[in-house]
Amino acid sequence: MPRFVHLNGPPGIGKSTLSALWAGRNPGALNLDVDTLHHLIGGWQSEETDTWPAVWALVRAMVATHLDGGHDVILPQFVATDDEIAGFEKLAHEHGADFRTVVLVDDRDAAIERFGRRARDSDDPWIRHHHHLVEAAGGPVVLGGMYDNLMDVVRLRPATVVILSAEDAVQQTYDLLAAALR
Repeated sequence: MPRFVHLNGPPGIGKSTLSALWAGRNPGALNLDVDTLHHLIGGWQSEETDTWPAVWALVRAMVATHLDGGHDVILPQFVATDDEIAGFEKLAHEHGADFRTVVLVDDRDAAIERFGRRARDSDDPWIRHHHHLVEAAGGPVVLGGMYDNLMDVVRLRPATVVILSAEDAVQQTYDLLAAALR
């Protein structure tokens, strides 16, 4: 049975890195990194262009197609609403797949700092764009609210696996993820 793994966590916590490792070590698995899809939609650089509806339509179609082919999907994406996660779970079940949610966490303040450091250290245009939008909306205050909302959702979904994503401990965190998905 294929698996649909939602790898959740605050921005900058290591979701993309770990999902790429997991897909690379699981032949046929799709690393459906939403940040990458944004680059495919014209106008994503503009603050006035909302690319999310097009991106989410692509995500749902890609998940369905890949699961129908009997292959696993890992989706590294921050989501802090139970309804959205329930929608992922429903999609998995509609396509005959097991659904798992894994949340990567660090201390709240450390998670906020990691987001800022990622933007400063990156030359990726999407990361810089996303950082700019978060800063314009309130920066650390917004990130703290995102973290708190995520923890509320974790409490609502008791089947969620929570993994400490310690900074500079990629292999150890990956080992925990792989064990959780066995």
